[in-house]
Amino acid sequence: MIRALRQRAGRKQLPAVEAEVRGELRRIRSRMFQLTGALATSADGTVLAEDSPGVAAEEAAAQTAEVLAAVLRLTDVTSRGTPRELVVRGRSGYLATYAAGRSTVLTLLAEDGVNLGRLHLEGRRCAARIGELVDGGTAGPPALDPAPLPPPAPPTTPATAAVAAPGAVGATAAPASAPNRALPHSTSGANAPTTHS
Repeated sequence: MIRALRQRAGRKQLPAVEAEVRGELRRIRSRMFQLTGALATSADGTVLAEDSPGVAAEEAAAQTAEVLAAVLRLTDVTSRGTPRELVVRGRSGYLATYAAGRSTVLTLLAEDGVNLGRLHLEGRRCAARIGELVDGGTAGPPALDPAPLPPPAPPTTPATAAVAAPGAVGATAAPASAPNRALPHSTSGANAPTTHS
């Protein structure tokens, strides 16, 4: 997978795309004053665009690629799936990395007092836009391969609510899948299963 990402990332980016990506980085920094830097890099560590004064962008991009490779190996070994984002908190603030399409990674640097919820919201939106710009609007899995959303939970009935809430009055020790099993129909009340509270 890493090899495929690097092959895709190895393509030359058009200067127009780089300018648009740089514009996205400036926009996110203007919306969040606690951001101290933003970089868009390829999966192999090449800087695509940056707005990070005082940061050695090339070195940061190379280190991001190394960390991404290590995180990919770690999540593979632990069966967590390919990661979508990575957040590191240091003494002076946060570093947050987000998948941005199939071949690009967005890295945001933020002060310690940043609102993490807003950082994630803005970071994910910016990464999605950068992914569209770099990938040319084509569909495909992001660089960090976000996991699909879980299926919606089935409607809760009184019988399943007791099973789903351990310790609740009337809760049963049956596994969560028990309410989904079909019970045989019986025409006589004598053979019907009974429960006692």
